[in-house]
Amino acid sequence: MTEARKAELRDNYLRVLERIEKAKQKRGGGEVKLLAATKTVDPEDVIYLIENFGLDLCGENRAQEFTAKYDAVTSAGARMDFIGHLQTNKVKYVAGRAGLIHSLDSERLAAEIQRVCEKRGAVQDVLIEVNIGMEESKSGVFAGEVGGFLERLGGFDRIRICGMMTMAPKCGSEAEFRKYFRESYTLFVDNFGKKLHNMREHVLLSMGMSDSFECAIEEGSDLVRVGSAIFGSRKY
Repeated sequence: MTEARKAELRDNYLRVLERIEKAKQKRGGGEVKLLAATKTVDPEDVIYLIENFGLDLCGENRAQEFTAKYDAVTSAGARMDFIGHLQTNKVKYVAGRAGLIHSLDSERLAAEIQRVCEKRGAVQDVLIEVNIGMEESKSGVFAGEVGGFLERLGGFDRIRICGMMTMAPKCGSEAEFRKYFRESYTLFVDNFGKKLHNMREHVLLSMGMSDSFECAIEEGSDLVRVGSAIFGSRKY
Protein backbone atom coordinates (compact mmCIF):
# COMPACT_ATOMS: atom_id res chain seq x y z
CA MET A 1 0.00 0.00 0.00
CA THR A 2 1.34 3.43 -0.91
CA GLU A 3 1.85 6.17 1.64
CA ALA A 4 -0.67 8.28 -0.25
CA ARG A 5 -3.33 5.57 0.12
CA LYS A 6 -2.57 5.22 3.83
CA ALA A 7 -2.98 8.96 4.29
CA GLU A 8 -6.26 8.93 2.35
CA LEU A 9 -7.69 6.10 4.45
CA ARG A 10 -6.54 7.70 7.69
CA ASP A 11 -7.97 11.10 6.84
CA ASN A 12 -11.27 9.71 5.59
CA TYR A 13 -11.75 7.44 8.59
CA LEU A 14 -10.93 10.08 11.18
CA ARG A 15 -13.15 12.59 9.38
CA VAL A 16 -16.09 10.16 9.50
CA LEU A 17 -15.52 9.60 13.22
CA GLU A 18 -15.51 13.36 13.76
CA ARG A 19 -18.75 13.77 11.82
CA ILE A 20 -20.37 11.00 13.85
CA GLU A 21 -19.33 12.69 17.08
CA LYS A 22 -20.78 16.04 16.01
CA ALA A 23 -24.07 14.40 15.01
CA LYS A 24 -24.24 12.63 18.39
CA GLN A 25 -23.77 15.93 20.17
CA LYS A 26 -26.57 17.51 18.16
CA ARG A 27 -29.02 14.85 19.29
CA GLY A 28 -27.84 14.97 22.89
CA GLY A 29 -25.41 12.06 23.11
CA GLY A 30 -25.79 8.32 23.23
CA GLU A 31 -23.74 5.53 21.67
CA VAL A 32 -23.42 5.19 17.90
CA LYS A 33 -21.51 2.34 16.29
CA LEU A 34 -19.66 2.73 13.00
CA LEU A 35 -19.72 -0.21 10.62
CA ALA A 36 -17.29 0.01 7.71
CA ALA A 37 -19.04 -1.33 4.60
CA THR A 38 -16.26 -3.14 2.73
CA LYS A 39 -17.96 -4.19 -0.51
CA THR A 40 -15.29 -4.38 -3.27
CA VAL A 41 -12.68 -2.97 -0.87
CA ASP A 42 -9.20 -4.51 -0.86
CA PRO A 43 -8.68 -6.45 2.41
CA GLU A 44 -5.35 -4.66 2.84
CA ASP A 45 -7.19 -1.34 3.19
CA VAL A 46 -9.54 -2.78 5.80
CA ILE A 47 -6.79 -4.39 7.85
CA TYR A 48 -4.77 -1.16 7.80
CA LEU A 49 -7.62 0.66 9.56
CA ILE A 50 -8.20 -2.21 12.00
CA GLU A 51 -4.57 -2.44 13.05
CA ASN A 52 -3.72 1.25 13.08
CA PHE A 53 -6.92 3.13 13.96
CA GLY A 54 -9.08 0.72 15.92
CA LEU A 55 -11.74 -0.10 13.35
CA ASP A 56 -13.60 -2.98 14.99
CA LEU A 57 -16.73 -3.59 12.91
CA CYS A 58 -16.97 -4.40 9.19
CA GLY A 59 -19.81 -5.55 6.98
CA GLU A 60 -20.12 -7.32 3.65
CA ASN A 61 -23.02 -7.31 1.20
CA ARG A 62 -22.24 -10.54 -0.64
CA ALA A 63 -21.67 -14.03 0.70
CA GLN A 64 -18.68 -14.62 -1.59
CA GLU A 65 -16.85 -11.52 -0.36
CA PHE A 66 -17.88 -12.23 3.22
CA THR A 67 -16.25 -15.65 2.97
CA ALA A 68 -13.15 -14.35 1.21
CA LYS A 69 -12.46 -11.63 3.80
CA TYR A 70 -13.76 -13.24 6.97
CA ASP A 71 -10.58 -14.90 8.24
CA ALA A 72 -8.32 -11.92 7.53
CA VAL A 73 -10.67 -9.37 9.08
CA THR A 74 -11.52 -11.36 12.18
CA SER A 75 -7.89 -12.40 12.73
CA ALA A 76 -6.93 -8.71 12.63
CA GLY A 77 -9.38 -8.07 15.46
CA ALA A 78 -12.64 -6.80 13.92
CA ARG A 79 -16.11 -8.31 13.84
CA MET A 80 -17.57 -9.18 10.46
CA ASP A 81 -21.31 -8.66 9.89
CA PHE A 82 -23.43 -9.48 6.86
CA ILE A 83 -25.36 -6.42 5.68
CA GLY A 84 -26.72 -7.28 2.23
CA HIS A 85 -29.71 -9.22 0.94
CA LEU A 86 -29.13 -12.84 1.93
CA GLN A 87 -30.34 -15.58 -0.39
CA THR A 88 -31.37 -18.83 1.27
CA ASN A 89 -28.80 -20.83 -0.73
CA LYS A 90 -26.03 -18.59 0.68
CA VAL A 91 -27.03 -18.89 4.35
CA LYS A 92 -24.59 -21.75 4.91
CA TYR A 93 -21.69 -19.36 4.26
CA VAL A 94 -22.89 -16.75 6.74
CA ALA A 95 -25.06 -18.13 9.55
CA GLY A 96 -23.15 -18.97 12.71
CA ARG A 97 -20.18 -16.92 11.51
CA ALA A 98 -21.45 -13.37 11.07
CA GLY A 99 -21.53 -11.30 14.23
CA LEU A 100 -24.89 -9.94 13.08
CA ILE A 101 -27.03 -10.50 10.00
CA HIS A 102 -28.67 -7.14 9.24
CA SER A 103 -31.19 -8.31 6.66
CA LEU A 104 -33.69 -10.89 7.89
CA ASP A 105 -36.78 -10.20 5.79
CA SER A 106 -38.77 -13.43 5.38
CA GLU A 107 -39.86 -16.54 7.23
CA ARG A 108 -38.24 -18.66 4.54
CA LEU A 109 -34.88 -17.04 5.26
CA ALA A 110 -35.45 -17.40 9.00
CA ALA A 111 -36.16 -21.13 8.56
CA GLU A 112 -32.90 -21.63 6.69
CA ILE A 113 -30.89 -19.67 9.28
CA GLN A 114 -32.54 -21.82 11.95
CA ARG A 115 -31.65 -25.04 10.10
CA VAL A 116 -27.99 -24.10 9.57
CA CYS A 117 -27.58 -22.88 13.13
CA GLU A 118 -29.12 -26.06 14.56
CA LYS A 119 -26.58 -28.05 12.56
CA ARG A 120 -23.71 -25.90 13.84
CA GLY A 121 -24.91 -25.54 17.42
CA ALA A 122 -25.03 -21.77 17.01
CA VAL A 123 -27.40 -18.90 17.75
CA GLN A 124 -27.46 -16.13 15.17
CA ASP A 125 -28.05 -12.46 16.04
CA VAL A 126 -30.14 -10.66 13.42
CA LEU A 127 -31.76 -7.36 12.58
CA ILE A 128 -35.12 -7.28 10.84
CA GLU A 129 -34.83 -5.39 7.56
CA VAL A 130 -37.71 -2.96 7.07
CA ASN A 131 -38.58 -1.50 3.67
CA ILE A 132 -39.58 1.92 4.97
CA GLY A 133 -40.11 3.35 1.48
CA MET A 134 -42.39 0.43 0.54
CA GLU A 135 -40.44 -0.03 -2.70
CA GLU A 136 -41.53 -3.16 -4.55
CA SER A 137 -38.09 -3.51 -6.16
CA LYS A 138 -36.30 -3.74 -2.81
CA SER A 139 -36.18 -6.31 -0.04
CA GLY A 140 -37.45 -5.80 3.48
CA VAL A 141 -40.65 -6.15 5.47
CA PHE A 142 -43.20 -3.39 4.89
CA ALA A 143 -43.95 -1.20 7.89
CA GLY A 144 -47.49 -2.48 8.41
CA GLU A 145 -46.31 -6.09 8.47
CA VAL A 146 -43.56 -5.75 11.08
CA GLY A 147 -45.64 -6.62 14.16
CA GLY A 148 -47.01 -9.82 12.66
CA PHE A 149 -43.61 -10.80 11.29
CA LEU A 150 -42.04 -10.50 14.73
CA GLU A 151 -44.74 -12.70 16.23
CA ARG A 152 -44.20 -15.39 13.58
CA LEU A 153 -40.49 -15.48 14.36
CA GLY A 154 -41.16 -16.45 17.96
CA GLY A 155 -40.64 -20.16 17.29
CA PHE A 156 -37.12 -19.84 15.88
CA ASP A 157 -34.96 -20.50 18.91
CA ARG A 158 -31.68 -20.28 17.00
CA ILE A 159 -32.38 -16.70 15.96
CA ARG A 160 -31.93 -13.79 18.36
CA ILE A 161 -33.63 -10.59 17.21
CA CYS A 162 -31.47 -7.59 18.08
CA GLY A 163 -33.44 -4.79 16.43
CA MET A 164 -34.11 -3.27 13.05
CA MET A 165 -32.28 -2.12 9.93
CA THR A 166 -33.66 0.11 7.22
CA MET A 167 -32.42 1.92 4.13
CA ALA A 168 -34.12 5.09 3.00
CA PRO A 169 -35.10 5.33 -0.66
CA LYS A 170 -32.98 7.49 -2.92
CA CYS A 171 -33.57 11.04 -1.69
CA GLY A 172 -32.84 14.42 -3.21
CA SER A 173 -32.53 16.36 0.02
CA GLU A 174 -31.75 16.04 3.70
CA ALA A 175 -35.38 16.82 4.49
CA GLU A 176 -36.46 13.73 2.53
CA PHE A 177 -33.97 11.53 4.39
CA ARG A 178 -35.18 12.89 7.72
CA LYS A 179 -38.78 12.08 6.86
CA TYR A 180 -37.95 8.40 6.35
CA PHE A 181 -35.63 8.25 9.35
CA ARG A 182 -38.28 9.74 11.64
CA GLU A 183 -40.85 7.23 10.39
CA SER A 184 -38.31 4.46 10.94
CA TYR A 185 -37.53 5.60 14.48
CA THR A 186 -41.22 5.65 15.43
CA LEU A 187 -41.70 2.18 13.93
CA PHE A 188 -38.63 0.94 15.77
CA VAL A 189 -39.77 2.21 19.17
CA ASP A 190 -43.29 0.84 18.72
CA ASN A 191 -42.30 -2.60 17.42
CA PHE A 192 -38.79 -3.27 18.68
CA GLY A 193 -37.89 -0.96 21.54
CA LYS A 194 -40.96 -1.89 23.59
CA LYS A 195 -41.30 -5.56 22.67
CA LEU A 196 -37.64 -6.51 22.85
CA HIS A 197 -36.51 -4.30 25.72
CA ASN A 198 -36.92 -7.04 28.31
CA MET A 199 -35.06 -9.56 26.14
CA ARG A 200 -31.88 -7.56 25.56
CA GLU A 201 -30.07 -4.78 27.36
CA HIS A 202 -29.83 -2.72 24.17
CA VAL A 203 -31.80 -3.04 20.95
CA LEU A 204 -30.26 -1.61 17.78
CA LEU A 205 -31.68 0.68 15.13
CA SER A 206 -29.40 0.67 12.09
CA MET A 207 -29.99 3.36 9.49
CA GLY A 208 -27.85 5.82 7.56
CA MET A 209 -25.06 5.35 5.00
CA SER A 210 -22.36 7.56 3.48
CA ASP A 211 -24.90 9.94 1.98
CA SER A 212 -27.05 10.28 5.08
CA PHE A 213 -25.43 9.02 8.27
CA GLU A 214 -25.31 12.35 10.09
CA CYS A 215 -29.02 13.07 9.87
CA ALA A 216 -29.74 9.38 10.60
CA ILE A 217 -27.82 9.72 13.87
CA GLU A 218 -29.67 12.91 14.74
CA GLU A 219 -32.96 11.06 14.16
CA GLY A 220 -32.04 8.15 16.41
CA SER A 221 -29.75 5.67 14.64
CA ASP A 222 -27.54 3.47 16.83
CA LEU A 223 -25.43 2.06 14.00
CA VAL A 224 -24.41 3.57 10.66
CA ARG A 225 -23.01 1.71 7.64
CA VAL A 226 -20.36 3.82 5.90
CA GLY A 227 -18.39 2.68 2.88
CA SER A 228 -17.48 5.22 0.22
CA ALA A 229 -16.90 8.04 2.72
CA ILE A 230 -14.09 5.92 4.16
CA PHE A 231 -12.73 3.91 1.24
CA GLY A 232 -13.68 6.06 -1.73
CA SER A 233 -15.86 5.10 -4.68
CA ARG A 234 -16.44 1.38 -5.09
CA LYS A 235 -14.50 -0.44 -7.81
CA TYR A 236 -16.61 -2.91 -9.76
